[in-house]
Amino acid sequence: MTTEPLMFHKTACILCESNCGIEVRLDGRTFERIRGNKDHVGSKGYTCEKALRLDYYQNTRDRLTLPMRRRADGTHEQVSWETAIAEVAERLAAVRNTQGGASIFRYGTGGQGNHLGGVYGDALSNALGVRYRSNALAQEKTGQAYVEGRLYRAHTRGDWGQTEVAVFLGKNPWMSHGLPEARRVLKEIAGDPERSMVVIDPRRTKTAELADYFLQVKPGTDAYCLAAIVAVLVRDELVDGTFLDTHVVDVEPVLDAIGRVPISEFAQRCGVALPDIEAVAHRIGRSQSVAIFEDIGVEQAPHSTLVSYLQRLIWILRGSFAKPGGMNPVTSLFPTGKRPAGERRASYTPVTGAEIITGLIPCNSIADEVLTDHPDRLRAMIIESSNPVHSLAGSARFREAMAALEFSVVFDVVMTETGRLADYVLPSSSQFEKPEAVFFNFEFPNNVFSLRKPVLEPLPGVIAEPEIHARLIEALGALDDTDIAPLRLAADAGRAAFAAAFAAAIGNKPALAKVGAALLYRTLGPTLPDGLAGAAALWFPMQLCAAAYPEAVERGGIQPGPTGLGDALFDAVLASDDGVVFTSHRYEDAWDLIGFEDGKIHVTIAVLIDELDALRNAPTSYTTEDFPYVLSAGERRSFSANTIIRNPNWRKKDVDGALAIGPHDAMALGVEDGDRIRLTTAAGAAEPIIMIDEAMQAGHISLPNGYGLSYPDEHGEHHTVGVAPNELTSLDWKDTIAGTPWHKHVPARLERLA
Repeated sequence: MTTEPLMFHKTACILCESNCGIEVRLDGRTFERIRGNKDHVGSKGYTCEKALRLDYYQNTRDRLTLPMRRRADGTHEQVSWETAIAEVAERLAAVRNTQGGASIFRYGTGGQGNHLGGVYGDALSNALGVRYRSNALAQEKTGQAYVEGRLYRAHTRGDWGQTEVAVFLGKNPWMSHGLPEARRVLKEIAGDPERSMVVIDPRRTKTAELADYFLQVKPGTDAYCLAAIVAVLVRDELVDGTFLDTHVVDVEPVLDAIGRVPISEFAQRCGVALPDIEAVAHRIGRSQSVAIFEDIGVEQAPHSTLVSYLQRLIWILRGSFAKPGGMNPVTSLFPTGKRPAGERRASYTPVTGAEIITGLIPCNSIADEVLTDHPDRLRAMIIESSNPVHSLAGSARFREAMAALEFSVVFDVVMTETGRLADYVLPSSSQFEKPEAVFFNFEFPNNVFSLRKPVLEPLPGVIAEPEIHARLIEALGALDDTDIAPLRLAADAGRAAFAAAFAAAIGNKPALAKVGAALLYRTLGPTLPDGLAGAAALWFPMQLCAAAYPEAVERGGIQPGPTGLGDALFDAVLASDDGVVFTSHRYEDAWDLIGFEDGKIHVTIAVLIDELDALRNAPTSYTTEDFPYVLSAGERRSFSANTIIRNPNWRKKDVDGALAIGPHDAMALGVEDGDRIRLTTAAGAAEPIIMIDEAMQAGHISLPNGYGLSYPDEHGEHHTVGVAPNELTSLDWKDTIAGTPWHKHVPARLERLA
């Protein structure tokens, strides 16, 4: 008797924004082996070690297989899908009908690597009239979105394969990746004598060890360091005047403000020697290209929005845009078109008045939008593929908010810390049991989109998000068979007939556009290859993309078919297991991707110039006598991966999530490796294990992310390993503009345990 060899199935990693292509060999439902997919057009076989442990995600002990309904005593009971759909729809409709759809809040909209589910969630939100939403991006990226929306209304990324000077700012790609083939790229830059790497970070990271220039700033003082670098560029006439004259609008107020920067004083404030700052500025100033990557190390620290502005001033003043090795805008599957510069309508939250950036409420404002007697307070929550009780600042405050809601429902694969507080938990398919994708498509000139195919059937009793959302939308009465049946017939007749019928249906009944994703799923979905019905919602953005960038789509290798370029792109995405280059641009095309009609960079942002001027009188530290240390709450390490892998057994090292402290602090406290210590902040306390790390400077301590999760042992008993960082963070510590939390700058105290 012979045994058939185990087959590899192509899919993609789900643990960071790179979403590298991988191949999974199955033994039953077990991921018996995982390797990089060498045919993937984006990652080319590269993957980090974290992807190799995805079986711990897929085959976790705490998967849910039926909907859970909360009892009066706080425990949950299983109910049927029919009961859950009917009751959830009824409860959501009751809140909408009495308090308005704006009182229902949506958090998550698709977790990491799970963005396609969020498109269907949009349809449910539209059916309910939901107005306010947020997700993890509002803990990190809204500051840079605020800046980019005012500078050039596009999103830019560095050309890392060709840049002469690579700058990593609060970013450790050796550990956190975030760019294609991260470690390969870092090694190439470090090994090329014609290129340079600059790292700005309070910690000597693995990336910093490779760098030609390491500016080890004091925690939270990145703005001073960047302002000094920019000021040296201006002082020493290292700016590209021709570029500024040709492509940049209203630069004089910026140059005036930079001229007021006290360079020596700012160098002293950030703890970096002035000659080192000048050396970095001059290396950038004599380069042909510079690319800068900022990440959460600065995005979750003081002056984060100003930092996002200052780092962009560096490459704008150097003219490192629309060129090989520089910063370039990226295409989008959801293009929004151009508008006049300066045309902007800000919106604000109903209770706290926080500015809503890119449609997202600042995460630090959410609880306060609930815990109030304000008539417009949030009264219900829909939470998708996210665990805000654990992942947002001030966990205790968010638990209070959950308890104060009139209704809450969670979509997730397991019973999370948030799910335990929700009225209903609806179990969705894992990310390897359904078609999925990400919209973190951030490459130039060739931008890549990957559709992950399911490699397993869903567990019995589990339903994927497109089906869950479609059922809820139908239960709410926003979609019925009279809408669906004609389009199903048209879809069976072919894509041309379907496109015409879909356009006619939307024209005759505009409300259908609001639930368009669910309508596509119910009508186009059944005609797609087996198992890919959930990808139906991609049909419409592929049409938009092809219409916005037809030449770039064709340059990427997509040729118009009988029903047009958009359908050809959609079909190519469905057919490929290795990703598709959906746009291929020339560097000179970058100017066409700027979102302003004049195609120029509008460099003056008055509120940030004011903040730059105010830096001279701002504190460089927020520590006190009671809390003399700066805690970085949520460091990325080799064995931390957000909270998507809950099983702690995947960690071969750093099992308990140790608190990293420097040798000087360890000696002063009289502690050694492996000791436990009392860690206290204004929000709470914990007793983590100590890891003495020479990379840490005095007064700076760090806890990893992804720990402090409850997980059952083989007997069903739940245990928590490590510290949940947000039991130690506070809502008040946040950026003044974007409201992003200061997870990386939490004042703390350490005390030796007896």
